[in-house]
Amino acid sequence: MKIIWKERIMKAVLWASSIITMAVLILILFYILGRGIKMINFNFIIESPREMGTEGGIFPAIIGTIYLTLTTVAVAAPIGVAAGIYLAEYACESPWVKVIRFGTNVLSAIPSILFGLFGYALFVVILKPITGGWSIISGALTGAIMILPLIIRSSEETIKALPKEYKEGSLALGATRWQTTIDILLPASMPGIVTGIILGIGRIIGETAALLLTLGGSVLLPHSMFDPARTLAMHIYLVAMEVGAMDVAFGAASVLIITILILNFTTRIIIKRYTKFF
Repeated sequence: MKIIWKERIMKAVLWASSIITMAVLILILFYILGRGIKMINFNFIIESPREMGTEGGIFPAIIGTIYLTLTTVAVAAPIGVAAGIYLAEYACESPWVKVIRFGTNVLSAIPSILFGLFGYALFVVILKPITGGWSIISGALTGAIMILPLIIRSSEETIKALPKEYKEGSLALGATRWQTTIDILLPASMPGIVTGIILGIGRIIGETAALLLTLGGSVLLPHSMFDPARTLAMHIYLVAMEVGAMDVAFGAASVLIITILILNFTTRIIIKRYTKFF
């Protein structure tokens, strides 16, 4: 009887935790969307900010977010996935590998503002002739360093979690280790790898501190990767804290939330279809 009551109590605690989590999420969504949805219209999406962001739209911030996200993923995803494959399939348990894993864990725990200071010193100051100083490429390289640990760990753990029969069966049929990794293990682990990349995208989209020091925060529409820009998260922070345009901030926050929800739902659908196909 004691065991049954303990199970019931733990089940009730877990249900209560889930309900509280969902309640907090719904509260945040309703509060932000309730205040910001009225600001969203066609002009708000396609116009540029005016009067320091108190008027006009958020089009440059949307373009800056897209440019930054695509560039960051283009840099971080190949390196992160390759490192995850190496740690999962090729690395032996040696002091060097332990150092790599320790460094990855430490890197994931560093506050984002420190990444910003490092990115400012390296990409904005030292490499200014190459990056153009405050620019999308400087922000993207800084963001890539930030999300690398997440992509590396998700790739490694996903590959390690695959059934051993995948690898053993492929090798038994005469495939090389490289063919097994590329043709069998990598496609099978793709849903987990994509999930890690999406989580990294979510961190970059919502980042402000590190990007304030590297991206520049310009309200102008960026025309190349070497122009300064601002993301939606930066725009929300700047118009709310510097000029006090709370309506514009909540409108931009609503657009950001809707974008993240669409991204997550789309990713889940793609992953489900890919998993069934594989």
